[in-house]
Amino acid sequence: MDLPQGKPNYQRKNIYIDQDFQNRFILKFCALVVAGTGVTIFALYFLSRHSTSVAFVDARVKVMTTADFLLPLMIQTLIIVMGFVSAGTVVVTLFVSHKIAGPLYRFKQTFRALTAGDFTRPVTLRKGDQLLDVAGDFNRMIMVLSAQLVEAKKGLQALKADIDAIGANNVDEASRQRFQALQNKVSDLEKSLEFFKT
Repeated sequence: MDLPQGKPNYQRKNIYIDQDFQNRFILKFCALVVAGTGVTIFALYFLSRHSTSVAFVDARVKVMTTADFLLPLMIQTLIIVMGFVSAGTVVVTLFVSHKIAGPLYRFKQTFRALTAGDFTRPVTLRKGDQLLDVAGDFNRMIMVLSAQLVEAKKGLQALKADIDAIGANNVDEASRQRFQALQNKVSDLEKSLEFFKT
């Protein structure tokens, strides 16, 4: 079994691999953008509340605090900036989360295959995905276990062949029941090992 660690020509077709995980990931980053915007508005308003500004409003000269003058402009500007930054954040975090959710999805598939006894499906990740090192170690573990299962199957087949060569007729009457029990145990082991696909 090779240790696949990436398929350079493989393109994922689904943007959402693990929708719940990716949505939470994106929302956390968007919440940071909104919180940063709120802190910026509050800081600018708080720091400019003790100064005054002269402005022309509807062709009249108006004296107001700098905070009151700047607040509507800050809110409008920061809403526009927050919109662009949030859109960029969604796109970036979606693709970043893709490099995490994709490998987790692949690991889940391999776990399900192993649970079903299939040791022929290693974790395959794309170049640039997260967890490539973990996938390599995991695939080596699958290889070692698969090799051990192959050896166990070979050993069991050799034992079965030896038992069959002796034959129940070549065993004295006192040992015949023990011989039959031994044959049954070998048969049970054979059924158990058939569960594993290597």
